[in-house]
Amino acid sequence: MESTAYVDMSSTPVPPRAPSPDDVPIRGLLAGLEALIREPRRVMVQLSGPRAGALVRNMFIAAALCYLFYGVVAGTYARGTQLWAAPVKIAGGLVFSALICLPSLYIFACLAGVRARLVEVAGLVAGLTAILALLLVGFAPVALVFSTSTDSLPAMGALHIVFGLVAYFFGARFLSAGFTHFKAVSRAGLKFWMILFLLVALQMTTALRPIIGTSDTILPKEKKFFLVHWTDCVKEAVDKETVK
Repeated sequence: MESTAYVDMSSTPVPPRAPSPDDVPIRGLLAGLEALIREPRRVMVQLSGPRAGALVRNMFIAAALCYLFYGVVAGTYARGTQLWAAPVKIAGGLVFSALICLPSLYIFACLAGVRARLVEVAGLVAGLTAILALLLVGFAPVALVFSTSTDSLPAMGALHIVFGLVAYFFGARFLSAGFTHFKAVSRAGLKFWMILFLLVALQMTTALRPIIGTSDTILPKEKKFFLVHWTDCVKEAVDKETVK
């Protein structure tokens, strides 16, 4: 009678995973921005690593610096106080919008079956914010040309909104890819959150007005919904043209 040898598979050593280019640490602000646009998967992989906190912090800092630069360009329309007020409002408002929307995204991620830590979800939001900011920097030379050559406030506002929406589209693509990377089983919550973040960011620009125009005060004295504010700006511009 033949005997069957028993092999204890639990004692069999598991070969280590081969090193991957995605494992090369991302160090510094510029390296983080470059990785976001060239190697987004590398960013997502490292959000699960030991240096995730530093990576998230660097992306938020890089985003804030890019927003400050774009804000200076936006401030050249009215100049004066807006040269420092617009950068502070844009950077502070958009970064703050991302942070206050982070808890809801984490909850939606959990409901979608994403097995990710809070720092990993924060990294996806930081990546969205940084890509948005980086693209705005790319649009800055075009915005500067119009800021110094037109006196139409509604036209300048519309131009900045278009640039922001285009940049947000690419940032949202990164966020969507992140949900795929972390194996989300549903995207309903993500789609709702994308709309929510966009509305919050737009309302924040109204709550911190003026950003490209001028006013007697640094911050507004009355509350307005952003669509109402835009409508009022257009009506005011039309009235001025009619008087002329």
